[in-house]
Amino acid sequence: MHAIFALIAAAQLAAASASAPAPSSEQIVLSGGCFWGMEAVFDAVKGVTNVVSGYAGGKKSTAHYELVSTGLTGHAESVQITFDPNKLSLQQLFSVYFLVAHDPTQLDRQGPDVGSQYRSVIWYENDAQQRAAQEYIKSLTDRKTFNAPIVTQVEPLTAFYPAEDYHQHYVARNPDNPYVVYEDLPKLAHLRQQFPQLAK
Repeated sequence: MHAIFALIAAAQLAAASASAPAPSSEQIVLSGGCFWGMEAVFDAVKGVTNVVSGYAGGKKSTAHYELVSTGLTGHAESVQITFDPNKLSLQQLFSVYFLVAHDPTQLDRQGPDVGSQYRSVIWYENDAQQRAAQEYIKSLTDRKTFNAPIVTQVEPLTAFYPAEDYHQHYVARNPDNPYVVYEDLPKLAHLRQQFPQLAK
């Protein structure tokens, strides 16, 4: 008799878990070239609630722009994205990352920016993010979306260090900067053109 009650209780618990709403906030860290443009693109995506420019892949003691710019710290310029998974799926987020925010076929560079600090990396925080990233890259590869191999690394996140204040929301605060005009504003236009349903 006790076994029957235990089975009923287990079934009720499983049903409650299955119907529980998804968490309203999730974070993921992405690298793909200069963090100015990456931040601006994801700031413009529906379901994203916050984006912070920073550094990932190296030590806290070297998480400073002047040091990271040497390309010798192990850090990559990165963005920490906080989003609502009920409004924006990881797959949609990856679509913007791979098809708008940067070129995942460029090794240790993005456009005019050259060095390992500009490499393409998805820094996963859990197994689900790792699987989603690997599956998305495989789907792009299988569909031959790009003419060259995808070089994006999928690595576990050990730490994220916010960048200096003057790097935060740089594009919004400096829209006339020549680098922003030629490198970043076209990405925002591309987002609105390719994914109008995702653009704020």
